[in-house]
Amino acid sequence: MADNFDLVILGSGPGGYVAAIRASQLGLKVAIVERERLGGICLNWGCIPTKALLRTSEIYHYMQNAESYGLKADNVGFDLAKVVDRSRKVAGQLNAGVKGLMKKNKVTVVEGVGTVTAKGKLSVKQGDKTVELEAKNIIVATGARARDLPFAKADGKVIWTYRHAMVPTEMPTKLLVIGSGAIGVEFASFYNDMGADVTIVEMLPRILPVEDEEVSAFMDKALTKQGITLLTGTGLEGLAPSGSGVTAKIKHKDGKVVEETFSHAIVAIGIVPNTENIGLEALGVETDRGHIKTDGYGRTNVDGIWAIGDVTGAPWLAHKASHEGIIAVEKIAGGSPHQMDKANIPGCTYSRPQVASVGMTEAKAKEAGYELKVGKFPFIGNGKAIALGEAEGFVKTVFDAKTGELLGAHMVGAEVTELIQGYVVARQLETTEAELMETVFAHPTLSEMMHESVLGAYGRSIHY
Repeated sequence: MADNFDLVILGSGPGGYVAAIRASQLGLKVAIVERERLGGICLNWGCIPTKALLRTSEIYHYMQNAESYGLKADNVGFDLAKVVDRSRKVAGQLNAGVKGLMKKNKVTVVEGVGTVTAKGKLSVKQGDKTVELEAKNIIVATGARARDLPFAKADGKVIWTYRHAMVPTEMPTKLLVIGSGAIGVEFASFYNDMGADVTIVEMLPRILPVEDEEVSAFMDKALTKQGITLLTGTGLEGLAPSGSGVTAKIKHKDGKVVEETFSHAIVAIGIVPNTENIGLEALGVETDRGHIKTDGYGRTNVDGIWAIGDVTGAPWLAHKASHEGIIAVEKIAGGSPHQMDKANIPGCTYSRPQVASVGMTEAKAKEAGYELKVGKFPFIGNGKAIALGEAEGFVKTVFDAKTGELLGAHMVGAEVTELIQGYVVARQLETTEAELMETVFAHPTLSEMMHESVLGAYGRSIHY
């Protein structure tokens, strides 16, 4: 006999477990199936433990530069095993927290490998045992995994994915990072601050290619100043373990191929959705390059089958997955939620300096035919930034000149991943430049730069 539920969720990442909690709140009988650890990649192997590592490297950087704050810190060093252990403990603490939330919300947790066997039916393999589940609705929240290079699979020794890079047993001396998206830049920042000689190879013309061009240019200069070698417009034609580490064949802009040896390499060239071998093909669920096709509520083309998170495509972000989960569950429960608006999803890179953005870049807004008002305010004009010793960076805002709509906001500098939410809320509320100008910002704060950037778009900036 199968266990019956109103909803079964396949995958317990930030999309799956949040959807399960909301479903329980709405009175649905819900089960969640997980093959590894509650919390998924984000909590256990992604967002959270990497931030713990980056916090360590940030503090290490400050300790090495203590004199600039009038402090003394002699013989500064680190214990790599303890650095990694702290990161894993942070992930473990939150994993336990998700377990507690499942219990609190009376969500049935089924451990094992789940497969959708028919509409409304799942089979969960638990070693030699199989558990059958039935539900009117099934949400697929199986996430994604790191993409391998076609000519070099990660071995966990000298060729790493993000998982390997989070639990190093030795510190790289000379590190190659392949790809300059958020994951690549974050690991480059961490290992550079911890003392490794870091090189980033990026096939596209600029690093952080999805960000505003001015932000990319600023980050290029900032990371180069920190000692990171940036090779943009550069391809990788080979990567193989060698006696002294890993040898890369790097094709430079001029077409010349150069062999260079590194102690380690991190492959950060994107992700692959986990849609194989879970029964979707037999049901006829439509996919696009492996990603499940959904509408604005998470519905697939097959009645009763829903999908959320990384498995549905870009942007591959935890907060996007969580919000999609809530929308899907509220629709399943008979509510009338707003459809997902991807234009209001913030993107964050937790490097040093940080990068954050929401909405259109200036170039995209121009391509869309908008007449623009663009404001920009530098960190050097902000009292709090100077007092913190963090005077590098800027805030940029892009407005529709005709309506005053905030089309996009782009930031680079200290703590901008916290500041961006102000602009996200503004866009969600369809705020114009008038409301933002008339808002009182506390002094002294970094957030004052947000105000000044808006004022600057209309020629009214006070402090710059």
